[in-house]
Amino acid sequence: MEMLNQHCGIDRDPRGVVRLTICNAGSLNILGSAVINGVREGLERLASDRDIRVLVLAGQGEKSMIGGADIKEMASLDQKSAEAFITRLRDLCEAVRAFPAPVIARMPGWCLGGGLEVAAACDFRVAAHDAKFGMPEVRVGIPSVIHAALLPRLIGWGRARWLVMTAENIDAPTALSWGLVDVVAPQGGLDAAVEHTVNALLECGPEALRSQKALLRQWEELPLTESVNLSVGVFGRSFLTDEPKRLMQGFIDRKR
Repeated sequence: MEMLNQHCGIDRDPRGVVRLTICNAGSLNILGSAVINGVREGLERLASDRDIRVLVLAGQGEKSMIGGADIKEMASLDQKSAEAFITRLRDLCEAVRAFPAPVIARMPGWCLGGGLEVAAACDFRVAAHDAKFGMPEVRVGIPSVIHAALLPRLIGWGRARWLVMTAENIDAPTALSWGLVDVVAPQGGLDAAVEHTVNALLECGPEALRSQKALLRQWEELPLTESVNLSVGVFGRSFLTDEPKRLMQGFIDRKR
């Protein structure tokens, strides 16, 4: 593993798949300020690398991808330092959400609070059979904020309200039925399930996928007619690369 900094290790394979591992953050991969900054800096460094086709976000060990934000650090905050802390976490989530290539969250064990916000910012969430999810902030006297705002879009208002207002945890089958995760792996099959998703993405045109991800982000923000009309130019620009001709010709040749 190549260490970009103390809290961010990467493994790269010849296919353009990079696994970014959150390191030296305790057994549950807890997000304190140093970890938040380290992982964000790693993501920002990798974002300009056009050879990356898929990014897999993982934690060290099998207890969690990210257990949550550091309650010990948060307990000592005041209004000003609390806003600075949550701004750092916002910037990490946004670095995940804005990453140009598809991002897959590899989710064993616990995923709580700030960890679920980071996961929500990923494109795909692949969970272990025994994973657990929750938004416990209100139980420790704070609201769920920043990228918790993605939750109603993912799972609907009622379920998002349940998570952030009851602070009850849900299991992996419930998370799958709610649409909070995309895949629940069978026991012992988490890496195989991640690899299945990786392989699906590698079958696609890398430039087309980057354009599709950027479009999806714009569709989240824009009114419908604007979203439809904006995409006409994006479609046209895809023909400035050789991908449509090459991949369509491959499709035509297979059909003969």
